[in-house]
This record gives sequence, C-alpha cells and structure tokens, in this order.
Amino acid sequence: MNPHLFAAVTAALIVFFAFLSRIRYLGLPELPLSKGATLAGRDLAVIIPARNEERTIARAVSSLAGCRVYVVDDHSTDRTADLAREAGAEVLPARPLSPGWLGKPNACWSGANATRSAWLLFADADTWYEPDFVPSLLDYAQKHQLSAVSVFPRIETAGFWERALLPYAFGLYFAGVNPANVNNPKHAEALANGQCLLIERSAYDFLGGHKAVAGSVVEDVAFARLLKRHRASYRVLRAEQLAHVRMYDSLASIWKGFEKNSFHFLRLNPATGVWVIAASIVMMTAVPAAAGLWYWGHDLELAAFLTVPMLAWLPWYRSWSAALAPLAILVFQAIALAGMAKSLLGLKSEWKGRPV
Repeated sequence: MNPHLFAAVTAALIVFFAFLSRIRYLGLPELPLSKGATLAGRDLAVIIPARNEERTIARAVSSLAGCRVYVVDDHSTDRTADLAREAGAEVLPARPLSPGWLGKPNACWSGANATRSAWLLFADADTWYEPDFVPSLLDYAQKHQLSAVSVFPRIETAGFWERALLPYAFGLYFAGVNPANVNNPKHAEALANGQCLLIERSAYDFLGGHKAVAGSVVEDVAFARLLKRHRASYRVLRAEQLAHVRMYDSLASIWKGFEKNSFHFLRLNPATGVWVIAASIVMMTAVPAAAGLWYWGHDLELAAFLTVPMLAWLPWYRSWSAALAPLAILVFQAIALAGMAKSLLGLKSEWKGRPV
C-alpha cells in the first residue's frame, strides 16, 4: 500500500477511536450537585477495604467527614489501621481468606457484615471526595429510585508514568463501553466501578453481596452483571467535580494493576472487548505507518502524522502530557499482551503480595 494512503487511513482511525471513547465517556450522566443536602437522618455506612494503604487512607477517611466509615484492614503490614483510626474511621479486621476468595471481595464482605445500615457505600482507599459528594449521591439514588449507583471519579495524576499512561488507558477502556447499554437494564452489557459503589442493603443481601463474586479479579463488573441479571435498578455515573482517585503511583503498580485486570474484564464483556482490542490494534498500526513514512523519506508527513495521536487524545490528557500518547500506546500494548498470555497459560499475577 502507498505509505501516504496507509498513514492517512491509520490517522483517520486513530482520530475515530479517540473521539468515540471520549463521546462514550461523556455519555455517562454526570452526578449533579445537590446544594444544601445533608446526611442528617440517613442510614449509610461507608466501607473501605484497605491493604497496606498508609499513604492514602487518611485522606480517604477525612474526605468522608460526617459519614460512618469502616476501614477493613486486610492484613496490612504497615500503619494503615492506625492512620485510619486517627482520621476518624472504625477499623475492622478482614476475616481470614477462605479458599476461592480474593482479598478485596473478602474485605468488602467483612465490612458489610459489620453493619446493618440501609445503604452501603464501598470506596477505595485511593479515592477522596468533596463534602457534597455523599449527600448528592444519595439524593440521586433516591430521586431515581435506584438500588445501586456506581461512580467514576476524576483520575488525578502526579508522576511521569501516571501522566503518560493513565489518561490513555482510561480512554482505551471507554472505547469499548457503550453508556446507553450499561445504563439500560434490558441490555447485557454490564459495567461498575469498584472504586465507588453505592448499594441499598436489601439489594446487596438479595444478590448475595460480595460472596457472590468472591473469586472474581474484576469483582465490580461481575457485580454489575448480577445487578443486570436480576433486573435491579442501577446506574453508572461520572463525578469529575465531586470525586477523585489516584489509582497508581509508579510504572510497576500501573503494569501490575492493568495486567491483572485487563484480560479478565474483556472476558466478562466480550462485545466490549472487541471494541477495545480493535482500538488497541489501530493505535499500534501507527508504528508501521510511521516506519513507512520514515523509510521512504517523507519527513514532513512523518512529523505531521506523529502529532495525530497527541491531538486525538488531548481531551483525555488535558495538558502537555498528551505528547506522551505514543509512548502510552506502546507500553499498554505490552501490558495487554502480558496479561493475555498469563491468563491463557493459567499463570497468576501478583497484587499486594497475593496471587490473583
């Protein structure tokens, strides 16, 4: 194929998938702010599973001032429990892991069994919230008569590898997510975000709670499938102004985190997986397209072509770090292949000192 034509087609497809992912993400409803709402008279418990989270747990607990917060200490070897208590949480020990259970579902189950509150909010230790978040979330659930609401917080990045990789990874994820489908109780496509999940106690008990997804690496999506299967009323939102998360703080943690999750997620949502794989292949096609332009000496065209992924993914990066999008494309292809190979070979990844 003519290198100019190949590069042009590749560029068009890169723009298409980057645009599609952004439109799909923005298709999730934004959690509205409920001005003046309070937690007075509301029976809610916040449950935070935490294993060696001494760097983040105090911020998470402090941001939930006014809530009854249970931190489930998942056999930490650092100061997680002490710092959680100092921040105002009640600290509970996670029960010992039984065969077939993974750490996070086990910790969430331990916390849920410690309270009979009418509403349960499961939050991660690396999340934090604005003061109006929880009242607004409860208002939204009750106004729309929902049994469960899952929220995608705004991803915050600090270090080089976070800025380089996470916006691209999040965008690639949403290339496969159709917001109309995930928020349609009659459609099989299921999505939830374990970083932030509000559920009515009666619905949680009816579904079997985290015991029903005890062995799932992507317990949030598995839980969403349960909600869909039983026609429960639930919705997936985004909350860029009211909720925040800093998922990983190093290349090693990014690699391990996505390696353990990516292939399992695609297997649970095959249709979504097809879109994500297609987008990933298109992004990688930029390598031979750029090589062709370089080989034939089309330097000006090559320079223009290399700006395409940077500009296409700029809405996700929101800063100069969009210049790192080509690096993200290469690194995430390696992560995806490593995760797929391990899954197909039956090999275990490791997360926080445990095989998953």
